[in-house]
Amino acid sequence: MLTDVLTGWTAETLGGLTVLIAAAAGGWIRRRRTARPTAAALPTDAQAVRTYTLIGARAADGQPVHLPSSRPAGTRIAWPGRVGKREEFELTDGVLADGTYAAERVTLYRRR
Repeated sequence: MLTDVLTGWTAETLGGLTVLIAAAAGGWIRRRRTARPTAAALPTDAQAVRTYTLIGARAADGQPVHLPSSRPAGTRIAWPGRVGKREEFELTDGVLADGTYAAERVTLYRRR
């Protein structure tokens, strides 16, 4: 009778420990997978600093406005334009003749 109790207890304990270890290992593996940086998070040539020309915007001296940025194409940025107004531009992958990238005007809105 004592051997039946001991063998039953041993089997249940070993089974419970196996399930506990498997669950801990699964959680650890899942945590490590989500902690790894993805390809989008790694720095690439596309995320290097680019110089953008704001299309249609002029500086005080009449020259085109150039803006360095490491943001990806498709990002919208706000630039303070004429007095009392701000302009919104979208960064693109289009390369201009001078080697800079184009930032196209999207909207023109008043500053509040």
